[in-house]
Amino acid sequence: MSGKIKSRSAANADSITGGVSCDERILRDCHQLYADPDSGLISVAESVGVTLLPPRKKITVLLMGNHSAGKSSFINWEMPPSTCIHTSNLCNSVSEYLSTEICTSRQKRFSLVTFVDSPGLVDGDMKYPFDVDEVILWLGDLCDLILVFFDPMGQALCKRTLNIVESLNEKHGDRLKFYLSKADEAGGESDRQRVMMQIVQELCKRPGLNKCGFDMPTIYIPNPNKPSRCVNQIEEVCRTIEKTINQTVQNTLNSLEKDCEIISDAITDTLVNDRQTSAANRRARCKSCFLTLLGFSVPMALMALLVLGSLSKELLEMALGHEGTDTLSLYLVIFDSLSVEQRFYGCGLLVLLSFLLLIIARFSFRTQATLSGKQKRQLQEKLEYVQEVVKTKKKKLYEEYLRQSVSDQDMDL
Repeated sequence: MSGKIKSRSAANADSITGGVSCDERILRDCHQLYADPDSGLISVAESVGVTLLPPRKKITVLLMGNHSAGKSSFINWEMPPSTCIHTSNLCNSVSEYLSTEICTSRQKRFSLVTFVDSPGLVDGDMKYPFDVDEVILWLGDLCDLILVFFDPMGQALCKRTLNIVESLNEKHGDRLKFYLSKADEAGGESDRQRVMMQIVQELCKRPGLNKCGFDMPTIYIPNPNKPSRCVNQIEEVCRTIEKTINQTVQNTLNSLEKDCEIISDAITDTLVNDRQTSAANRRARCKSCFLTLLGFSVPMALMALLVLGSLSKELLEMALGHEGTDTLSLYLVIFDSLSVEQRFYGCGLLVLLSFLLLIIARFSFRTQATLSGKQKRQLQEKLEYVQEVVKTKKKKLYEEYLRQSVSDQDMDL
């Protein structure tokens, strides 16, 4: 059975095509689905008022700890110097003290990891050229994994380190991993146990850090010229980084699915709201037209009544017929029965009513903006693109991710 089982890293290595691993290609393709300037999900989402952020193409690992805790040594061991290219320093505020090295090797999935090596932390009168505490806390918000290295040679209980760890734990406790670095220099096994107990006890005094199952593997850089009987769990750090990569790939694919649903719902809601707005505009126009006609009909009816009243009965019978003339005569009798002052006020009220109806009609004619036919077609095309193209692409990427994950499930069995 063991001969048929291979690790996820091996499965991932087998899927490398043209120097790009499967996980790297998945993250790259997901990022492209978001960031494409023409049809990316970010531009599609912006068209319907949704803001999205593109997924990162690699994870960020922050290393922190006291001075001489072995952070840089770990990075140099993890990433061979011969494969690193030093870039120019950046010159802007804190970035003035930042330098970058790029690893060109694709071994150990380097292309999926960005290591951030923070300054060594010390107590006392040590002056930093910038607020190192705030910078590390800010980086902690951006990083996917935070590795805390404790040096057993007298600096492990640095209060500055413990204070920053406590602050990071309040928001990112799940990202924190603790290690006793340079464990081979701590003396015998009893000395290492004593140092670890001191560190654990000091950490457990801090609120939020006094949790059960506190784990602190012992690690050190292996040296064939300096063998040690100390248990070295440095590969555990590599496995932790690899698990974070795997989780990031899965989270990215899950986020892609959720964002597709968010965009689809937003486009659908936009089209539905536009149809409702169009229907409301039609009702407003009909209402306005009716009130406008009614407003004009009142003075016209009054004028017609006065004009017809001045005509002879013979002309009225020729124009309206006998029954129409009798009906008109009834209204004229009522009109003639009114005094001049009553007629004046009645006409004024009718004219005022006409103006009120016209004003109401004008306000009723106010409509809301709707989408043009071209805009609706574009939204429909975007909806079809998200549903048929992006979701199909995500499904294929997820299938590839699952195929290379089968080996891990076998290993668990």
